[in-house]
Amino acid sequence: MSNANIEWWRGAVIYQVYPRSFYDSNSDGIGDLAGVTQQIKYIASLGVDAIWLSPFFTSPMKDFGYDVSDYCDVDPIFGSLTDFDALIEAAHHHGIKVIIDQVMNHTSDQHPWFKESRDSRDNDKADWYIWHDAKPDGTAPNNWLSVFGGPAWQWDSRRRQYYLHNFLDSQPDLNFHNEDVVNALLDTVKFWLDRGVDGFRLDTANYFYHDQELRDNPPKQEVVEGSIGVSLDNPYGYQLHLYDKSRPENIGFLMRLRKLLDQYPGTTTVGEVGCDFSLKTMAEYTQGNDKLHMCYSFDLLTHDNTMTHINHTMTTIEEGLGTGWPCWSMSNHDVERVASRWNHGEANSARSKVFMAMLLSLRGSVCLYQGEELGLPEAELTFEQLVDPFGINFWPEFKGRDGCRTPFPWENNATGGFSEHDEPWLPVAETHKALAVSEQEGDRHSVLHAYRDFIHLRKHHSALVNGDIEFMYSDDVVLIYRRYNEFENLLVAVNTSNQDHLSAPLPLVASDMVLPESIRSGRFESQSLILPPYSVYIGNIES
Repeated sequence: MSNANIEWWRGAVIYQVYPRSFYDSNSDGIGDLAGVTQQIKYIASLGVDAIWLSPFFTSPMKDFGYDVSDYCDVDPIFGSLTDFDALIEAAHHHGIKVIIDQVMNHTSDQHPWFKESRDSRDNDKADWYIWHDAKPDGTAPNNWLSVFGGPAWQWDSRRRQYYLHNFLDSQPDLNFHNEDVVNALLDTVKFWLDRGVDGFRLDTANYFYHDQELRDNPPKQEVVEGSIGVSLDNPYGYQLHLYDKSRPENIGFLMRLRKLLDQYPGTTTVGEVGCDFSLKTMAEYTQGNDKLHMCYSFDLLTHDNTMTHINHTMTTIEEGLGTGWPCWSMSNHDVERVASRWNHGEANSARSKVFMAMLLSLRGSVCLYQGEELGLPEAELTFEQLVDPFGINFWPEFKGRDGCRTPFPWENNATGGFSEHDEPWLPVAETHKALAVSEQEGDRHSVLHAYRDFIHLRKHHSALVNGDIEFMYSDDVVLIYRRYNEFENLLVAVNTSNQDHLSAPLPLVASDMVLPESIRSGRFESQSLILPPYSVYIGNIES
């Protein structure tokens, strides 16, 4: 296998599919693997390199699949292993790689491992989870908090001990300090590699190890609303998480994982990193070609959409990245949709196109979340319609994750063409129906066509896929940078505002590249960039 084929992930565009909401093939109101297979031609039409499937494993679904009770089987609501094999075959037939979500930090409390572990203090799996005695006064072992609110410790009356859960109390954390646990998890990874998957998205990749001394986390010196992982209505953001995640032992496990994947040439990993020093952690986890292939952080999943923030984030990671490789995303299944988050709560198709062009021309790989290519805004749901425990716990200050997980709109009808069931698991948003695939297909200036056009354009310019980057200018609304390699030298600029922008003279000469008609273009004149409202410029820099 050639090096180019082995490193297909470097600069790849990865399309995240949330199977529960993508397409319902059996009319039960819930999307499934066969539904993804049926719509694989649509995914292929986007020009993406891979799909990332959110969890479809056997689960009681208290956290909608992120609480796994069997790592090596498909939950019946999504189909069967046969359906998964058919999806792999269909995707590969269309030249699409398949990445699956691997949730290793925790299991469901219904997993056989945990059922055995909680049964006694001396069984074979007694130490597979993180158990600890109460303090003399009966309180929890330390001050660690759950991401979902409240203490990260749950009392178990059978063992008369507390167990650790970084998320729901029905999601006990595995004890990675136990070698048997690590071996068992790597066996589950091998199971899917042998089945033909092309890689793994690692959920909470910096959470695997905890401090064995169980030291208290210190308070943050400054708690800033809107910073990474911080919401003032959730106490989790008040701590500096030094001891419950991002521990140095993580590195050794990632090296073992990489060694396993290296036995399957052409496979890859992308790690989710969420912490107060995420860019530093991204660099550590991807440097040296012996750990993760790439990581993404939450730095583009915040409400800060200024080009100054983008410049600072990219410059910071570039300065420390070395041989590492980033993966960037503006949306996923856990955050408010970017069309609302970065457009002040209202969909703006012209602005969505500009953010898309920016994301797809930054250095790194890219994850796109289903519906992002339609410019879908966040769905507005009532409290009665919520099913997400995170949203239910923090309503109304935080409305949870259901608004970005509603069914994908294929057609402009009552159920969005997602299902023939009258009441899908979440309602189809009224604001989404007019943005359905069927509506945008016939409009050459739609957001959908802009995504397709730009992804295909990007494939023909290697500097945009895996070239270097140099930032030349930014303010709150404009970003200007250079993408270059030995074959081409490109000037890229975006104007995210509704105002014209004229750059100061640049010390270079560029010839304009013709962009697709779906994207408003700027132009280069007299060493300056003229950027109309919501426009993109790409040009060849003349030597």
